[in-house]
Amino acid sequence: MSPLLSPAPTSAQLPPINVELAEYSELFMLISASIYTLAFILFTVDTARSSATIKRVEAELSAEQQAERSRQLVGAGGGAVDAEAPVAFAPSALEPSIASEDSEQAPVPSRLNRAPSLPDSELVDDDLAYVGTRRPLANVAVALTAVAAAAHAFAVVSRGIAASRWPMGNMFEFLTAAALVVAVVYLAVLIRRDLRFLGIFVIGLVVTMMVAATIGFPTPIGHVQPALQSPWIAIHVTLAVLAMALFTLTFAMNILQLVQSRREHALATAPKGGFERGLAKAQFMRLVPSAFSLESWVYRINAVGFVFWTLGPLITGAIWANESWGRYWGWDPKEVWTFVIWVVYAGYLHARATRGWTGNRAAWLSIIGFICIIINYTVVNIWFPGMHSYAGLPE
Repeated sequence: MSPLLSPAPTSAQLPPINVELAEYSELFMLISASIYTLAFILFTVDTARSSATIKRVEAELSAEQQAERSRQLVGAGGGAVDAEAPVAFAPSALEPSIASEDSEQAPVPSRLNRAPSLPDSELVDDDLAYVGTRRPLANVAVALTAVAAAAHAFAVVSRGIAASRWPMGNMFEFLTAAALVVAVVYLAVLIRRDLRFLGIFVIGLVVTMMVAATIGFPTPIGHVQPALQSPWIAIHVTLAVLAMALFTLTFAMNILQLVQSRREHALATAPKGGFERGLAKAQFMRLVPSAFSLESWVYRINAVGFVFWTLGPLITGAIWANESWGRYWGWDPKEVWTFVIWVVYAGYLHARATRGWTGNRAAWLSIIGFICIIINYTVVNIWFPGMHSYAGLPE
């Protein structure tokens, strides 16, 4: 008989719980949540200080341009230049606008010392590449996120070892594991793409998931129901968690896309209203890629997440249901909502690719898909009884 079709072990055959290791798991879960919170605070401070960051970058560019102009002016006079020596400016062919004493133009030194206002393209790359903008607080927050993810990984793995099973058997374990995958996926993408602008949103969602797991779904370590004592749980739930992690990233990017789209509209129309005028001047949004770039990346990431969702909750879920209950589909509330989520994201991908649904309409459809995921893993698990009632909450 195939291992996947072998009967679930009885309670007498199940290994004992390693209580000491489970306590270490809880301790490291608390440590990782604390470090995530500190990283979230630093990302928040970095966002609040975005105006100072941009002013510093503009001042650095101004100094570089002034040094370059000084070398050009001295070179035009045929003399050598000392980088450390002060430079005397004089009218030349490079500055035709100051030849007359009656000119209303400002003197050369004041013009050169004026810090230019950088276009947004100089501060952020629409391909999400690093452009050299130094953000020390955000960099420290990324490092703390990596430390937190390491402690978090130890907590999740040790809980699974303590219970001798895959550590995703109830909603507490699912949420904590999903939070870990969100953090790891975010860190992995950061290696190649500059997603520091997403830090406050992604780590904020990670902290929210950790708090929701602890407060909303507190579940002591233990063995799971016989239906979950199957090797399929490792495939089915892991694919679902990967899809949810990617959809969480795109949800955060969709929110920023909507804000950036409104800001770009405000910049183009020069609004008189207080809110849109303030949005147009929002310094943090200058560190965020354009709405078009965000939408393009959301589409790519959602396509990958859709594949994981199709393979995980739908296909492997149907195979596992047939093994456990003798049918592939039974219109259980969880199965229905899993299919609803699939339909919403399939509709998003189809409309985006073939029907020209771009911009805010596409963003809202993607956000609706993520809201359906939240409903599926909270409302349905708690208030809709069915064969998938594995939240781990007391009856």
